[in-house]
Order: sequence, then structure tokens, then C-alpha cells
Amino acid sequence: SRFTRGPIFSQLVLADEINRATPKTQSALLEAMEQGQVTLEGETRQLPRPFFVIATQNPVTLAGIFPLPESQLDRFLMRLKIGYPDSSAERRLLETVGERGGAAQVRSCFIQDDLLQLRQNSASVSSR
Repeated sequence: SRFTRGPIFSQLVLADEINRATPKTQSALLEAMEQGQVTLEGETRQLPRPFFVIATQNPVTLAGIFPLPESQLDRFLMRLKIGYPDSSAERRLLETVGERGGAAQVRSCFIQDDLLQLRQNSASVSSR
């Protein structure tokens, strides 16, 4: 059989509503985050470097939620809680939906190898 790389083989993975995924799926994603690799049918494959995951989760009060244990949450660098916008902010968001062209204006400021080198350099800095 032929192996087809899925979406996890990206440098940036956006995982929406991670706590709606089954515990087995959550565990697989969090293992990939920690190990930088995935194992399928006994074969281990490295994920691209750098490898980042940005995930959202729903409030634990919603039905169909599989909460992430604290031991898994610690794999994320940061945790932000964003509430629902007030009515005036929501109105501004809706009014500007068609005006978004910012992504087309984004330019690359360095290449993948530069980022990997910066990460390596920062890891070699000793704190005094």
C-alpha cells in the first residue's frame, strides 16, 4: 500500500475544537506535538520542521466535549481565553467582512532555514 501524507505533515496545523476530538485523536495530535513524529502501522515518519500547532477548544460546559488533561495542555506554549465580542465589535466585524485583503499584502521576511537557525541559536544562549 502507498502512504499518503495527511494534514498533520504541515509546518503549521490549525486544529479547531480540539476537545471535540476523541481522546485517541487528541492523544495522537499531542504526541505528534511532543515527539515531532508520527507512527503509522509500525513505521515512524518525521514531521516537517518547524512544526507548530494552533488549536481552539470549546468551553467544557458544552455537550460532546472530551476535556484535555492538564498533562496534555502543558504541551502548548500559551493559552488565551477570548470571550464573545460585544455587540458594537460584532457589528464592526460583520461590516468589514468583504474588506479584508490583508493576507494578500503579507510578505515573507525569512525562509524556513533562517527560522531553524534562529531557533538553534536561541537554544545555545546560556542564562547567567
